[in-house]
Amino acid sequence: MVLTLILLFFIGYFCIAMEHTLRIDKTAIALLLGMVMWIVYALGAEWLVPLVNSEELAAYINDNPRIAGEALAQQSLDFVLNVKIVEALGDISQTLFFLIGAMTIVELIDVHGGFTVITDHIATRNKRKLLYVLCATTFVFSAVLDNMTTTIVMILLLRKLVSDKFERWLYAGMIIIAANTGGAWSPIGDVTTIMLWVKGNVTAPALICFVLLPSIVAMLVPMFGTAKMLKGRLSPMAQETKAESEISPRERKTIFALGVGALIFVPIFKTITHLPPFVGILLVLAFLWVFTEIFYNGKMLDRSREHRLPKVISKIDMPSILFFLGILMAVSVLDASGILSATADFLDEKVHNIYIINLLLGVMSSIFDNVPLVAGVMGMYPVEAPGAVGYAASFVVDGTFWEFLSYCAGVGGSLLIIGSAAGVIAMGLEKISFGWYLRRFSWLAFLGYIAGAAVYILEIILFK
Repeated sequence: MVLTLILLFFIGYFCIAMEHTLRIDKTAIALLLGMVMWIVYALGAEWLVPLVNSEELAAYINDNPRIAGEALAQQSLDFVLNVKIVEALGDISQTLFFLIGAMTIVELIDVHGGFTVITDHIATRNKRKLLYVLCATTFVFSAVLDNMTTTIVMILLLRKLVSDKFERWLYAGMIIIAANTGGAWSPIGDVTTIMLWVKGNVTAPALICFVLLPSIVAMLVPMFGTAKMLKGRLSPMAQETKAESEISPRERKTIFALGVGALIFVPIFKTITHLPPFVGILLVLAFLWVFTEIFYNGKMLDRSREHRLPKVISKIDMPSILFFLGILMAVSVLDASGILSATADFLDEKVHNIYIINLLLGVMSSIFDNVPLVAGVMGMYPVEAPGAVGYAASFVVDGTFWEFLSYCAGVGGSLLIIGSAAGVIAMGLEKISFGWYLRRFSWLAFLGYIAGAAVYILEIILFK
């Protein structure tokens, strides 16, 4: 039964990685994988639950006398249905609700033209200076929003600034790297950091304090390498005529400030109240919902020309939400069946070095999706209690392992163009080939990845 679950997971994982070759959407594969694995786990509960969760099962039977006289198979299935699957959904729903709230806020800013507050101010024609401006803007945007949305905004801006395809690809390659490095140090910048932060493995202040500088270094190294390929000034491009909009420049700035401010407020809210981040994101979403209702009530526009929240929510990327649901449900089965803990024991025994383990995970995240990788690792290693000593001390809240995992999983995705959402988006929008990115940027991204990792390790030596 255990081998069946492992085989199913790797087959599903392979199919997700080969999404474009198979021409089957990865969301469909992830949902199928997650549900089938839970079915297999439930069917094998009679053997798996007593083996892995004997003490929990005994406590559950003791608390529920109604099943005391049932057969072991029924007791185990009851335990799976009322404990394991409920616990899994409880943990996963926190991440999903946070993502839904964050994606809705980002979409709200976008449909009201809020991002033009930034993009309209980028006017330089110097090729290298433009590269620096785009990288810095992408790095900051990605930390506050998410790398996928940031990449879309910056690629669309790039098309208005650069006409030559080869040069535009160079800028796009650096946008991918800047988006991934920008998301690695922020608790709301990437799905993997969101997962680590929501589950309490890291806190926002510690993540920013120790991962920000390595992320900057990981961006600067390839950026200066790319700058050597760019010389001179860009040729002027024809100016587009802007259509009239119901949203004035002042109103765009207001919505941009409120939206970004709401996203930044969420980590502060968690620090003050200690409530889960999804409570904070839904709180600020409710505030923005009320604001937009009042805003449109005062404008008296035709309903079809308004962008109220119900209309905005219908535009968010629901397939991505369902993908995360499917893959996290699959990983939760690996956790419940004891496979992840057994893998952790193997790594502890054979490798026993948190830096090597994380560096390898970072390289793997460029081949496979980093969401299931991080979810799997979180299931493999429990958060240790404060005061843990020796090797276990790396796994406490804000421990070295979790901080370095955030860096490696986020930055490592830049090593290949298919290794991150930012890369896949740029690949689709600009038709960048896998081989071109491999030749031009993979080695630059790897140098930045190693340089940033070295900076993080130096920080640990000096300050922890």
